[in-house]
Amino acid sequence: MIVRHWLSVLLVCTAATVVLPVSQSFAQSATATTPQATAEDSTVLQKIVVKGKRLAPGSVADTPLATEITAKQLEEKQVTNFDDIGRSVDAGVNYSRGDAGFNLRGLSGARILTTIDSIPIPYISNSSRQGAFAPANANGGGDTFDFDSLSSLDIVRGADSSKGGSGMLGGAIVLNTLEPGDLIPEGRDWGAIVKSTYDSEDRSISGSAAAAKKIGNTSILFQGGYRKGHERDNMGDNDSYGRFRTEADPADFDQHNLLFKLRQELEGGHRIGLTAERFRRDLQTDLREQQGTGRTYMMDNYDGRELRDRDRVSLDYDYEAQSSDAFFSSARATLYWQDLKKESGSKGRTAANVAYGRNNEIENETWGFSGTATKDFEYSGLSHSVRIGLDVGVSSWSQYSWALCPTPTTCPSLNNQAEVPNVDSQNLGLTFEDKIEIGNNGFALTPGFRFDWFNYNPSTGGSFASNTGLTRFGDLNDRTEAGLSPKILATYDLTPDVQLYMQLAVGFRAPTVDELYSRFYNPTGRYAQLGNPDLEPEIGRGVEIGANFDTGDFTGRVAAFHTRYQNFIETVTSVDATGFTEFNYTNVSAATISGIEASAAKTFNNGINLHTSLAYAYGRNEETAQRLRSVTPFKAIIGGGWSNETFGFDLSSTLSAGMLTDHLNTPVTNTTDTTFDAPGYAIVDLTGWWTPEQVPGLRVQAGVYNIFDQEYFNALAVRDVNLISTASQPRDWYSEPGRTFKISLTKTF
Repeated sequence: MIVRHWLSVLLVCTAATVVLPVSQSFAQSATATTPQATAEDSTVLQKIVVKGKRLAPGSVADTPLATEITAKQLEEKQVTNFDDIGRSVDAGVNYSRGDAGFNLRGLSGARILTTIDSIPIPYISNSSRQGAFAPANANGGGDTFDFDSLSSLDIVRGADSSKGGSGMLGGAIVLNTLEPGDLIPEGRDWGAIVKSTYDSEDRSISGSAAAAKKIGNTSILFQGGYRKGHERDNMGDNDSYGRFRTEADPADFDQHNLLFKLRQELEGGHRIGLTAERFRRDLQTDLREQQGTGRTYMMDNYDGRELRDRDRVSLDYDYEAQSSDAFFSSARATLYWQDLKKESGSKGRTAANVAYGRNNEIENETWGFSGTATKDFEYSGLSHSVRIGLDVGVSSWSQYSWALCPTPTTCPSLNNQAEVPNVDSQNLGLTFEDKIEIGNNGFALTPGFRFDWFNYNPSTGGSFASNTGLTRFGDLNDRTEAGLSPKILATYDLTPDVQLYMQLAVGFRAPTVDELYSRFYNPTGRYAQLGNPDLEPEIGRGVEIGANFDTGDFTGRVAAFHTRYQNFIETVTSVDATGFTEFNYTNVSAATISGIEASAAKTFNNGINLHTSLAYAYGRNEETAQRLRSVTPFKAIIGGGWSNETFGFDLSSTLSAGMLTDHLNTPVTNTTDTTFDAPGYAIVDLTGWWTPEQVPGLRVQAGVYNIFDQEYFNALAVRDVNLISTASQPRDWYSEPGRTFKISLTKTF
């Protein structure tokens, strides 16, 4: 850990020593050799603005299928955790705790792309440590950021790998961190913001601060945040140990993030910069439901731990043409290093008073490059905006399972080993897109495609050499695969305020390292969890029609979609004649997800505002004719409020239908339905804010959530819970928080 920390510091220092001298030299050279453009020489171009916001060239969110959540909206809705997005902002967004990431249109985990400042955050997992090994489930990746460090969050829906590459089957979460310009007001050369929040949901208190300074053409930003809290509350009231406990287990967590940015403006529309980022969250839990009578562990002597850790350093380049005769209209490039690590485990003493411990560690280190360039021109009466892109990445994957074993004769064969081999991987993505505007009638056609290539090279050495499943289940093979993801988008500006669109697109997802190469062999328990090196990539083919409108005081969107997925990767169970059970990854033939989404917000001159958001989707496994339980029930957010220059409030309700119960009513099986189908619910939230005139820049915001203290359940979180099983807790254990409140103070300078 210490070596990795100093590696980050060394990279920052080295990059700074390169960027600063080069930037000064570049600026002096440009000033000395570049003549000033005149009106006769060229036409000065205006900055490209799409729907009121600045988009980086080639941004995944540069599509009518995307919606933006600004920093102002995040603040007004008091968004401090993942669940807040789908509760107060967008009904079509849900958080999947099992996958430690967002769920879009019924998909989550590796099927949702997450990027931060155009850099993909990989999804890492180890299937061998799920189920009975839930305390050692270290899956995730997209949850390694702090909301206070964001300038905006874009939600991109639908299968469209032409925009983001592998993994974009359900959509993408596009995270954009603060820039110096977000803090520095016009007419000043510095700016700052400090914020503190208390949330009774997990009794957490957080503080963050950001400051930016501009010196000539150089801008610097520092941002940092710290949050400390406890377990997330629920509606349970049984504080006992063991099987019948319903209160949440006691927990403590510490979270911190640091962000540094350096930007150097150069002559001719060029900008270079350096970014360094660090995020860490450490959670310790007293696992009381696993302790005491009838359970495996001693009372007050069994704890769990989860760690999320991500470091990133990047060199950034941006270019925006100052004249129409420039070779490129805009360009962006990022050279980056990123290290992502997740750990999960437990330790304590068994009921027989024997020391016990488990820890599952997964890490991905990536060196990568991402670059895009656009060229705007006219040809044969048509206006073209051509975008080309290149993404290259070299990654090393590693996993290790440590154990302190109460049964030394059998435990070493199952632990203190790697269940996923060390894998060196390479990926390449090439993108082409051309937005063609036909005359001045508001119609545009955008064909495009992306070519993706990936290569995996597993190693049978190191900690994986002692894995007994390696010799029993065959050698691991290198894997190379490629995919082509075409798309065509048609847009029509019905009026200056209304845009209609239709898109046909293909999504592509390469299998994960875990899905290809995992090996867990338990000869005593007579079962094995195995990856499949012959898996085919998942393919999604989708169609979507919709409309976006923005009249200033009335905004919204409506969309209908249908996507058919091929080679869906799922786990199947097989039992041989001796009773040995294998859990294998395999491709199923097809699955489909269809639905509708809509949202609208209206602001009146008297300060009253109304808003609504709704989402409905239906998913089906076409091979088994069963519903996909990863697709959430119908949900709507309806509310309204009033505001003036110094005060405002909002009253809104989140309404959800229950999880449908007919997922087993098929000819395939007549098995009794034992899974927990979350019932529908309606909860009401009230929030308000105040900006006192006596203290300029101060904002006080507070909210009361679930005002009527209703018991309700997250359908995604409980979709695999079997309440009949003795391994499960009573129903109230899985409930969401009751009445909670949140208050925050923000001061801008």
